[in-house]
Amino acid sequence: MTSKTKSKQERDETMEGKALCCSLPEVQERDLSHIADGHRVRLIALLSKMWVNGTNLTYFLFKQPAGWRGGNDQDQAVRDAFATWKELGIGLTFQEVDDAADAMIRIGFDQSDGSWSYVGRDCIDLAPDPAERTTNYGWDLTTPYGRDTALHELGHVLGFPHEHQNPRAGIVWDEEKVYESLGGPPNNWSRDKTDWNIIRKIPANTVDGSDWDKDSIMHYQFEAGLIRQPSAYRTQPLIPASGLSPVDIETARRIYPALEERLPELRPFESQRFNIAAGEQVNFVIHPAISREYTLQTFGQMDTVMVLFEVRNGTPEYIDGDDDSGLDYNARIIARLQRGREYLVRTRLYYALAQGNGAMFLY
Repeated sequence: MTSKTKSKQERDETMEGKALCCSLPEVQERDLSHIADGHRVRLIALLSKMWVNGTNLTYFLFKQPAGWRGGNDQDQAVRDAFATWKELGIGLTFQEVDDAADAMIRIGFDQSDGSWSYVGRDCIDLAPDPAERTTNYGWDLTTPYGRDTALHELGHVLGFPHEHQNPRAGIVWDEEKVYESLGGPPNNWSRDKTDWNIIRKIPANTVDGSDWDKDSIMHYQFEAGLIRQPSAYRTQPLIPASGLSPVDIETARRIYPALEERLPELRPFESQRFNIAAGEQVNFVIHPAISREYTLQTFGQMDTVMVLFEVRNGTPEYIDGDDDSGLDYNARIIARLQRGREYLVRTRLYYALAQGNGAMFLY
């Protein structure tokens, strides 16, 4: 695992005072204006980009076109970054695949396109074409700064936004200096791109965790003079320590906790009742006795995302999913299940009117 012991001098020397910065694709935020309950809106917005815990995130490293190929060292740096996140003991798994059509995360290394990534489930919702990248690395990942970049982009893949855009941070920018700095080398960004990735505050209802973690892997580094408040950064740079911060680690483990070893079985026509809190999951295993079309459905006044997996060679592979958050129906999946095979259904709760009381039914 990358440690937090890298010196500030190393980070300064890497980028000579001005950091190459990652950017996020500009996406339309989900419209939840039809929901009157502010607490419900906050929970849906907070969790909507997070994966169902237990998901096996498949990823593909482009070899073609040539401009998207990273080479052995860059590929290995990405694998190492995935391993660092996994070593936290989180419930997600990561699997490299050889075909882009089998991948949920598709990674290129176009040096002319900067480093960027879709956030969480936007990778499958907004970039479904196997020929599209969901993530790009635009500079060398084998330097100390590059290794942090690899971790940073995969933090976006896990669903985490930029920490310096946290509205609770209390950062007051010298906006014209920020536009001037990012508008010049090495980033050469437009004002709109700078606004989207730095000046803009992300909606408060999507923020989880601490008020401000200046050492988060999801925080940019900034040269002195771009920040008016806190006042210390008027005369000194803000350079996060290298690697994952304690808050990064705690947040990842809380959202994606280690999975239980044994799951309760969901059998046809036997209702499974549960009581969980917002952000928590219920997980069941299914061993069909007959090969046929089955319906999986939640019951109760809940906002949930439900995902069905088939276990193949010990690995859960995505079959189908349904997200009913903000809508007036319950999550439902209809799928043909085969006798003798094993399936997993994982359901994460956004919000429930009845204190997390609900039920799962297979018929």
